[in-house]
This record gives sequence, C-alpha cells and structure tokens, in this order.
Amino acid sequence: MTFSLRGKVLDIDLTAGKAREITIPEADYRAFLGGSGVAAKWFYDTGKMQCSPLAPEAPLFVMTGLLTGVNVPTACKASFCGRSPATGIWSESTVGGRWPSALRSCGFDGMIISGCSAEPVYLYLCEDKVELREAGYLWGKDVYATQEAIGEEVEDENLRVAAIGPAGERQVLIAGIIIDGHDARAAGRGGMGAVMGSKRLKAIAVSKGKKTPKPYDPDALARARREAVPRIREKTRGLTDYGTAGGVPVVEKLGDLPIRNWTGGSWTEGAARTSGQAIMENVGVGHYACYRCPIRCGKEVQVTKGPYAGTEAHGPEYETAAGFGAHLLNDDLHTIVSANDLCNRLGLDTMSTASVIAFAMELYEHGLIRAEDAGGLELNWGNGEAILVLVEQIGNREGIGEILSQGVRRAAAHFGPPAAEFAVETKGLEYAFHDPRAFTSMALVYATGNRGACHLEGLTYFSENRAFPPELMGLEPEYDPHGFQGKPLLAKTMQDYMGTFNALGLCKFLIRGHVTPGEVSDWVKACTGWAMDAPELLTAGERIFNLKRLINTGLGISRKDDMLPPRLLVHDRVEGAAGGSLPHLGKMLWEYYRLRGWSPEGIPTAERLEQLGLPNR
Repeated sequence: MTFSLRGKVLDIDLTAGKAREITIPEADYRAFLGGSGVAAKWFYDTGKMQCSPLAPEAPLFVMTGLLTGVNVPTACKASFCGRSPATGIWSESTVGGRWPSALRSCGFDGMIISGCSAEPVYLYLCEDKVELREAGYLWGKDVYATQEAIGEEVEDENLRVAAIGPAGERQVLIAGIIIDGHDARAAGRGGMGAVMGSKRLKAIAVSKGKKTPKPYDPDALARARREAVPRIREKTRGLTDYGTAGGVPVVEKLGDLPIRNWTGGSWTEGAARTSGQAIMENVGVGHYACYRCPIRCGKEVQVTKGPYAGTEAHGPEYETAAGFGAHLLNDDLHTIVSANDLCNRLGLDTMSTASVIAFAMELYEHGLIRAEDAGGLELNWGNGEAILVLVEQIGNREGIGEILSQGVRRAAAHFGPPAAEFAVETKGLEYAFHDPRAFTSMALVYATGNRGACHLEGLTYFSENRAFPPELMGLEPEYDPHGFQGKPLLAKTMQDYMGTFNALGLCKFLIRGHVTPGEVSDWVKACTGWAMDAPELLTAGERIFNLKRLINTGLGISRKDDMLPPRLLVHDRVEGAAGGSLPHLGKMLWEYYRLRGWSPEGIPTAERLEQLGLPNR
C-alpha cells in the first residue's frame, strides 16, 4: 500500500497477556476506508457478534481513520467499536483530540482487544512497541488522576492517554472513555468504557512516534488545504469563539432544544444563561484545538462548585450544556460546568447521564420516585445539588445511581410500565439533544441510526437550516422543516456521507465549513493515490452503513425497532417554533427503505448487498 503503514493492527489477548501484529488488506481499506468502517468489516468477519458485550471473548476494536494524523483538516479521529453493553447492538464511539494521531504515529492503524486480564493493566505503545503494565495502583482513580499517574511513570511530555474512570471499572452501562486528561475529549456513547472495565483495562497510553503515513501527493494535498482552510475558518467562526455550546440560543429559537425531558416548547432566557457565550464570559479561561483542526472549538473553563472548585477543565459542549441545562430546567451555569467535570473525571457519557437524570426527575414529579427512594434527595427540576449528587451516584453505582447507571431503558423497566412513558430512547440509546419535531428528517436519522438515537449518523438538521446547504449534495435547496416531502432522500444521502467521516478520521463539523464529497475525495486521492471520486466515496459510505445494518439485523433489529418513543412521535410541544409539529415517520420510512433497497421489514435485500459487494448471509 502506497500510503498506509501496511494496514498494521495489534491483536491483543488480555487473558494470555500477548499481542501480535495482523495486516488489513488494502482492498478492505478501499471498500470500507478505515476507522469504524474497517472495524465493522472485521467484526462481521470474526463471527463474534453474538458474544455478550461484557464477555472476555467480545472484541473491542480501536481504529484510527484512514487519514488520521495526516495534514488534512480535522484528521484527528479514532473509533472505539464493538457490541454495546447498553443497547446490545453495533456501537461506535468516535473521539478526536490528540491521542488518535499519537497512536497512528507509533506505526499502528489500530488494535483489536479481547480477553480479560487477571489483574488491572494498562497498555503502553511506543514506536512499534507494546507493553502490558500493571495498573492495580490506578484502579479506583479518576480519569485525570490516571493520566497524571501514568505520566509520572512514563515521563514523556508527548504522552497521550485514553482512560476509563470509576464508572468504567464498575461497568456502568453509560460509561465512556476519556482521552487527553483535563482536555477531556470523550468516546462517550454506547458504554464502551464498561467494555474496557470488563477487561480490566484501565488505560491505553501512547508516546508519540514518527511513523505517521506520508501522503502520496503532498503538493496536491497542500493545494487542497490552502483552498479549504480559509473557508472552513470563516464558516465556523462561531465554534471558534464560543464552542459548540454557542449554538444553544439559536437551537432554542428553532424549537430544536430539549426542554424538561422533551416536554417544554421554549426557554429563551435560560438558553441565554447556559450558552457558550455565557460560559466564555463567566467561566471561560482559554481555547484549544484537536490535532490538525483549524476550527479550534475546544474551550477551557474554571470549575466553580464542588470539591474541585478552582480547577481548570474542559468546557461543556452543546450536548452537555443542553443536557444539564434546558433538559433539566437548570439555568445555573456553574452546576453545568461542575456536572461536566464530574462526568469527565468519572468517565461518564454526559448525554446519557443527563438523559437518565431528566427521566428520574420526571418520575419524581409524577410520584413514581419518592425522596426516600433517592436517599432523601428532592429530585425537583433545576435542583443543582441533586444533579451533582446523582452524577456521582451514577458513576459509582451507589444509591439510586445503581438503577440509573444502566440507562433509561433498563431504569424504566425497573420502575414499572408507567415509567416507559417518560423514557426517551431508541434501540436502547438515549437521544442526542436535537428535536425531530423541529427538523423532521431527524426522525428518520434517529429511527434508523445503527447505534440508536444518534444525531451524528445524519446531521440532516444542518441541511434543513442551511448551515450545510443541501444543494452541495445535489439535493433540493429548501425543505419544510415540519413536513415530510424529500426527507427520506435527504436522510439517506447525509447518512451515506456522514458514514465516511468516522471511517476517514475526520470531524463532522467540516460540513459547517461547506466541505463536499468531491473535496473529501480529492483529499483521499492526494493521500492514497487512489482514483476515488465523489460517487465512489458516497458508495463506500453506503456500503459501511449497510454493513452495520447487517450486523444489527443479525442481532434481531428490524422495522419494529426503527421507531421513535411516544414522547417525540405523538406528543406536541404546543409552544415554541416546533409547536404543532409531529414527524410523519410511517410515511417517510417506507420511502426510505425503498431508497435503501431494503425490504418492508427493514432488512437489506440480497440484490442491494450484492450491488455493494457485501455478504448475503
């Protein structure tokens, strides 16, 4: 292979304490690009899809993208993939920062981790070298303390660490994997931190090497960067200034913000008080960027409440600000910042954590949870003290946190049938904080998402609100945000395009910079020498999406699961910009299946699988 480091991947058996190198064929890269695409291919081929997600034999795939670490805008991502312990189906949790590029620079495109160590360990990688090191002294430490302790042991200023906290150790099903310490980029969704914890793998530490792939045509790549970067910076200025949370007021105005567990319609003043603008004005202390990123959306803040008051930490992203803000009717900025910091230390997905707390607060409102059930906590909307206590209890599986730590679906089953009315999830994954009643194309994205209620698999609201004009994808320029016409084609097209990003190792905020498939295919060509054009790139995205669907249908997923919860399907928000809007999911889903070449039951047909070069079994 001209570009890749021979497709070299580490196959690590923690039970035996051994590692070996395997090589991924170039044909697999050409068909599935890298990252989560190649991980899905190898997961399907291993035949281990039926393994219980927390069983020793269940594989955890950690794969960098095809372009990760190369001088391509935002080429900084790695994906943690496998079967989710939270949902029981395909999961990929993708993270940026600087750890993925450090992994690639050591000469490895990724690793496949199986088995279970007899004692806690961490992996240490450096320039073609891999060591399993004793980590008993790290067990029980939070993510930041783990990073610092490994740093003291390794003594390398270029060291990067991906670690779990107490939540992952205790196999909390909404536990994530946190990288880069206080900068705290998170592979949060799907409970992959619990998978690491089940294997007694505390961390993966990487010393930066010198083996990042060199582009096939560096001059062509340099020209492409010079053309793209100024436009990306111009179009994403708001992200640079205020981070993703800067969008909270705009999202509220569009009726897209989740309010009071998806029941409220407007929250204008609260949105202003919990926005990225307010964060930077009141607690912001700096900015930072992921590797090779011209956007620089990362924000540094000072924690002002709780036992860590005075420390600097990663600033809340949009999903965290919305989740611990509007979703809980909490307009106290300091509680949001503290909750975010606690989640990062404990190793929790902020989105699922905020969702399960909102669920608990609504149960409390309706008398299905009493104060005595929550250790005396009054779970009133906006109660900042209760929010922070619940975060700690969830991360440590203590008190009512033992129940909530399993996610909304399992918690609803525990509290009985009436609780299901307040559980907002699809396929077991709690919703991202963009309302499908505001932009109805998102109803399809959530219903058919391969990892569950994931906005990142489609991001069609960016097209509906013209942050990424749909005509750049050859689609109609305007859509009725509350209608259903044209939405199936929009959803499919954007899912196919977004499916290439995790595989390539690119940040999806590139579409805010109006980066098109033609432009991305030019980057791939300059890096690999492949004559890949935009249609072939999108076909690769479609192939990847269908393979993940094939994995899920093997695990029992079909039309019956491509559904929204009642809260989002039949409950009107009444007020706000999305008042009166309900998604016509049934009408859209039939046309979507037709475009996909799936059966009316949502199963990929043999004909479409053959067209995409996928197995039919």
